[in-house]
Amino acid sequence: MTAPNSDASALQVLAHHGRTFHFASHLLGREYRDRAARLYAFCRYADDLADRSSDPNQALLQLKGLTQALHDPQPGHPRVADMRALMSELSMPMAPVRALLDGARSDLSHQPLQSEVELIHYAYQVAGTVGLMMCAVLDVHDPAARPFAIDLGIAMQLTNIARDVGDDARLGRIYLPADWLGPMTTAQILDPNKAQSQALQSATRRALDLAEVYYSSGLQGIYYLPRGARYGIVVAAVVYREIGRMVAERNYRSWDQRAVVPKLRKLRLASQTVLGYGLRNRFRDCPGAHNPALHRGLEDCFGANARHAA
Repeated sequence: MTAPNSDASALQVLAHHGRTFHFASHLLGREYRDRAARLYAFCRYADDLADRSSDPNQALLQLKGLTQALHDPQPGHPRVADMRALMSELSMPMAPVRALLDGARSDLSHQPLQSEVELIHYAYQVAGTVGLMMCAVLDVHDPAARPFAIDLGIAMQLTNIARDVGDDARLGRIYLPADWLGPMTTAQILDPNKAQSQALQSATRRALDLAEVYYSSGLQGIYYLPRGARYGIVVAAVVYREIGRMVAERNYRSWDQRAVVPKLRKLRLASQTVLGYGLRNRFRDCPGAHNPALHRGLEDCFGANARHAA
């Protein structure tokens, strides 16, 4: 197995590919930061197989082999070996890893999403699962935290989808649901007429409005994090959320431009967030029961229902 990041250290992968998360990771303790980087490097490895391979059939075989490789005492690829070690160190459950790889494989045989329920299920696979794995990385063991961690991952994935409409179309993929967008090809997305532009703007706005619902829920789960992880995660969420606000500032037009949060804006947001959360002691209140309506269609997914997450 090969991937573009295979020779880089985990922290190098995080710094190069995950600029927002690398920026926020400086607010994590060293141990949490190193663990998070190792997890990110594995997720990026799987993502690169799906997105950057010149041979989709070979990539599909490699992704199918990853789950088995994680059980193998000699998994071969260093990224897989390190992920296997991390899972063992943290007693990380296999279910979210398996779901993540299922999501990556679905990208290789991509079918346009039809509904909001399908969108949320996909976002669970490729990002909600990362929230679940981050629970293990950050020593969060209360099953009640898991639905909120899923929601923060879903929110970030919805932000990605809103930002990457054009990039995804160039890969032959459409993640804005057909129920929102109407019938549209990737070629039409990349060169839309006036009516198609309006449909794209409307669907992108719906994705970001939905993301706000999941950010609101996900940020309630900060309560469950250890003190040494709270500011890093909340800053990552707030800065990532800002990407969506930049898309909105550009009138929800992301098929021919890509929103990036400038470093000075990140620094301002981070300082405001740290001061705001610290002064208001916003980590104090337990969020109570998770809203089950947010996980419609995820009833059988690991961690989506706190009552069945243990």
